Amino acid sequence: MLHDGFLLLGFAMVFVLAFRRAGLGATLGYLVAGAVVGPQVLGLVGEADQKMGIAELGITLLLFLVGLELNPSRLWRMKRDILGLGLLQVVLCGAGVAAMIALGTDFSATAAIALGLPLALSSTAQVLPMLQASGRLRTPFGERTFAILLFQDLSIIPMITIIGVLSRNPANADAPPGWQQALYTVLAIAGLILAGRYLIRPLFRLIGNLGEREMFVVAALFTVMASAALMETLGLSTALGAFIAGVMLADSPYRHELEADVEPFRSILLGLFFLAVGMMLDLHAIAERPLFVATMALALVGIKALVIFLIGLAFRMTWRGALALGLLLSQGGEFGFVLFTQAQNANLIAPEAASLFGAIVTLSMATTPFLMALTKPLRADPVKSGKSRERQGPSADHAHALVVGYGRFGQTVAQMLMASDLSVTMVDTDVEMIDVAQGYGAKVYFGDGTRLDILRQAGAEEAALIMFCMDGDQMSAGALEAVQQAFPNAAIFLRAYDRRAVVRLKGSPARGVVREVMESAIKMARLALNESGVSEEAIKRAEDMYRARDKERLKIQIEAGDLRAARDRIITSPQSHAPLSPAGE
Repeated sequence: MLHDGFLLLGFAMVFVLAFRRAGLGATLGYLVAGAVVGPQVLGLVGEADQKMGIAELGITLLLFLVGLELNPSRLWRMKRDILGLGLLQVVLCGAGVAAMIALGTDFSATAAIALGLPLALSSTAQVLPMLQASGRLRTPFGERTFAILLFQDLSIIPMITIIGVLSRNPANADAPPGWQQALYTVLAIAGLILAGRYLIRPLFRLIGNLGEREMFVVAALFTVMASAALMETLGLSTALGAFIAGVMLADSPYRHELEADVEPFRSILLGLFFLAVGMMLDLHAIAERPLFVATMALALVGIKALVIFLIGLAFRMTWRGALALGLLLSQGGEFGFVLFTQAQNANLIAPEAASLFGAIVTLSMATTPFLMALTKPLRADPVKSGKSRERQGPSADHAHALVVGYGRFGQTVAQMLMASDLSVTMVDTDVEMIDVAQGYGAKVYFGDGTRLDILRQAGAEEAALIMFCMDGDQMSAGALEAVQQAFPNAAIFLRAYDRRAVVRLKGSPARGVVREVMESAIKMARLALNESGVSEEAIKRAEDMYRARDKERLKIQIEAGDLRAARDRIITSPQSHAPLSPAGE
C-alpha cells in the first residue's frame, strides 16, 4: 500500500500540476497519470479494480458535499430547472447520442442505449470547480448548470435500472424488478430523512457542545458511510445515499464545519478515482482505433452542445448564456465509467467497448477547457438587454463605498450613503433592475459582486466600505474572509436573511451583519402598540426588552453553533415579563 500510494500520489502531483498550469484541469491530469503509471505503460502499479472500489468513495463524498449546498428550500426553489432543464437534457442528449451510436456504428440497439444514456451525463467533478473558479456557482447561470448536474446525478438510479432490464447476464435474472427498486428507493430516502432529523442532528449537537473537534470528522464520515452502506445493501446508488445525507444537514449550523472536514477526503479519493480509471483504460484497444475515438468524442461534444443550447433557448436564456451552458456541459462525465462497467457486467457491451468509450469520455473532457477559452469573446459579458444594448461593467471610479445588490434593500442603503455625500458604486446582476434604475437616473453597473475580480474592477482596493445587500445567503464566512484579505482597508457589511444566516457567519470579518426584516418588524410592532393605546414609555420599554433578549440569545447561539440554544430568552407569553401599561396609566 505504501509503495503504490507513494507512486500514485507522486505521478498525480506532477501531472495535475502540469495540466492545471496548461489550463486543462485536474481531472485530465489524474486520468493521464493513472494511464502512465498503470499496467499498460510503465506497469509500476496494478490492481486497479481494488483501488476503484476504494476510490468510488470519492464520488460518494462529492455528492455529500453537493447535498450540503442544497437545503430543502433551495431545492424547492430550483425545482423548475431540476425537473425541466435537467430532465430534458438527460432524455434528449441520451436519445441523440444513442441514435448516433446506433446509426453510425455496428453496435446493437440495446448496446447503443446502454452507451448513449451514460454519455448524456456531464462531469460534475470538472464543471463545478470551473464554476467555482470563475465565481459563477451562485449566479443564475451557475444555479441552472448546477440543477442540470444534480438531475444527472439523480438519474444514475433509473439508468442502472434500465441497464438491468436490458441485461443479458443470467446472473441478473434474480434481481428485484424495477417497481421494487423504486419502492426501496422511496423508503430508503424517507428513512435517511428521519434518521437525519432524530439521530444525526442530535449527534452533531452533542459533539458541538462537548467541543470535540476531531469527532466532527469521525461523525461526518460515519454519516456518509452509513447512508451509502444502506443504499448499497438495498442495491441502490451509494451516491444518492450520500446526497440525501448532505441535504439533511444543509440547513444545520454545522454545514460549514462538515464541508471543511470532508473536503480533504473528497479531494484525495476523487483523485484516486480518476487515477484508477486511467489505469483501467485499454490503451491497446484505443491505439487500434484512434480515428473512431476522436470522431466519436467530437460527435458527442457537438450533439450535447447543440441540444443543450436549444434547450437553453427554449427556457428563455440569452443565446450567449445558452451557448455557454451547452459548451460547459458538452463533455462526458465520470459516472459514465461506472455505468459502462454496469453495461459490461450485464453483457450488453464487451470490455473493449467499455475502454473505447471510456477514452471517448476522457477526450471529450479535454475539449471543454479549450472550447470555453476559444469562445470566451463570443460569450463575454456584459450581457445584452432586450433592446440589444450592452451593459457597462463596473469600473474603478474611486468611490467611497461599493453596494453589491441594488434591490429594495440595496437601494435604501445606497441612497442613505449618497445623502451623506459619500460616493457610491452600485453593482447588480439583475438586467431588468439595471434598466429600471437607469430610468430613474441611477447608474448601476452589471457584474457579479461576489467575485473578487469584479470587486477589484469596481474599485474595492480604494473603497472604505463594501456593502453586500443581495438577498438569500450568497456569502459565506469563508467568502467574506477572502474579500477581507483581498481588500484589507475596506469595512465589510452584510445583509443576512435570518438569524440562521447570522449564526453561519460566525468568525467572519464583517463589521456588521443586519437581518433584513428585523427593524421593519419592530417598526410595525411599535405602530400596532401605539394604535392599541400603549404609552410611548411602555413601547420603548418593550422594544428595549426585546432587543436585549434577542441580542443575548443570538450571542449564545453563535457561540454554541446551535439555533436551539437560549430558547428561554424568547418571549413566548405575556406572563413571561412585566405587563405593558396603557396610555395614561
